[in-house]
Amino acid sequence: MGLPGAARPRPADPVARARLLARIREAMLTGSPAPALARPVVSESWRRSLAARVDPELAGPPTVFERPELTEFRSAHPLAQALPVLRETLVSVADEANHMMIITDARGHILWREGQHGVLHRAEKIGLVEGTRWSEDVIGTNAMGTALAEGVAVAIHSAEHLVRTYHAWTCAASPVHDPDTGRIIGVVDVTGPMRGFHPSTMALVNAAAKLAEGQLRERMRIGDERLRERWLPRLAGPTPAALITPTGRVLATNPPGWLPRPISRLSPPHVADPPGAGAQRSPGDEVRIALPDGRDAILEPLPGAYLLRIPTQSKAAALHFSTQSKGVAAVRRPQVLELRFLGAQRPVAVLNGRDLALTRRHADMLTLLALRPSGVTAETLATEVYGERGNPVTARAEVHRLRARLGADVLRSNPYRLHAELDADFLRVREELRGGRPRAAAAAYPGPLRPDSEAPAVREERELLAATLRRAVLDADDPEAMWLLAQPGTGGAGGDGDATGDDAELIGRLAELLARTDPRHAPVAARAARLRRP
Repeated sequence: MGLPGAARPRPADPVARARLLARIREAMLTGSPAPALARPVVSESWRRSLAARVDPELAGPPTVFERPELTEFRSAHPLAQALPVLRETLVSVADEANHMMIITDARGHILWREGQHGVLHRAEKIGLVEGTRWSEDVIGTNAMGTALAEGVAVAIHSAEHLVRTYHAWTCAASPVHDPDTGRIIGVVDVTGPMRGFHPSTMALVNAAAKLAEGQLRERMRIGDERLRERWLPRLAGPTPAALITPTGRVLATNPPGWLPRPISRLSPPHVADPPGAGAQRSPGDEVRIALPDGRDAILEPLPGAYLLRIPTQSKAAALHFSTQSKGVAAVRRPQVLELRFLGAQRPVAVLNGRDLALTRRHADMLTLLALRPSGVTAETLATEVYGERGNPVTARAEVHRLRARLGADVLRSNPYRLHAELDADFLRVREELRGGRPRAAAAAYPGPLRPDSEAPAVREERELLAATLRRAVLDADDPEAMWLLAQPGTGGAGGDGDATGDDAELIGRLAELLARTDPRHAPVAARAARLRRP
């Protein structure tokens, strides 16, 4: 990589520095004497990239995801939850420097990129677009791939890129870790032309990654509390029990400390994929597993969690492995219906772990049935779903079709009502507000209820929920709750769910409450100033 003891000059002029880096890279590729040493993080990345047979004259990265599958993939990615905070922190800064923000997953696939049109257009020519893969093994040394490989924040300048195509670019990337598992789930990156790159960009990218982790951690904490509140009664009983997350974290035990120490997490195979459970396991199915200390236990999947119990002898006898099937006899419990209708482009209903395709009318009806647990008549459905001209005959026909999807035991009649354990995101926000927890309510509110619905009852609930949440957050004077609600697309900043909307009162108060040392303060203050302009 260079002569022993050679200096590593860093010319202030980016062009001069780029020329020096190009000479160092050329010497590495040809084996000739180098004018200086490459940085260790770069030389190690070059070594890995060449070992993976990356061509330094490669034309561009491979495209892995086309647009339809990319949309579905990134909507399920955990960093989708942190996208607003990353936009707020990085996009305006990147715009000013004629750079762009990029977010990848843990394998280096670009999921999002945002910035000025000019830099986005220029980036398209070299393959810096959504759906392409930028791991070191396919495209060589670059900030995104190298940050994933090293697990640390990295800046890659000009000819430090192994592939010549990217020598006119400089990028800074920082990994984002899952607060639950500690694993890297992606990277945050700011990329742009070499000449406009500012020395403070690396610190800003690193701060943005930490903010994203903090937001994910807060959402995880709130989710944990919600799971404890919902499922702790199931731990009661004469035998030891524990509430476990799908990743194996132990949320609660009864009696305290019965699991062998220092176990605070079960390895994922013990929880996420119990032996013999089969691919079609649903909430309510019980299976037997072996704990790390050799004891047998019963594992019952719940919505969002698992209940782990040491079985009584009679219960143990009721559950047995079968050599004739995929393994486990199931004990059925009440059916579980999950509704995710907040902020989503497409409403999602999940019955016992199985996704259901919904028409707009069926989603409207499920919303109303969830809001009216005691039941509704066909006449009420007709009016509140279709409006004043609604016909009960039409409503009955739609209910008949919906019952065919859900089953008559889930959607009952006389009156129409849901008979299932219901987990609806909009009801969860209501519960948090009723409990005086505005921050938890804001965290559970990704956007307005069914924004595309024009059903009178849905529209009324949508407006009421958004207004009640906004008022509760403002009255609480909690900057973290305000920050969650002020993100584009939540509806809190604009009142109607439009990502371009802004709430001057909310943003102004947030700017006052955030400490000046908080990385969020500068972009929020700039946003507040913009909103104050006539």
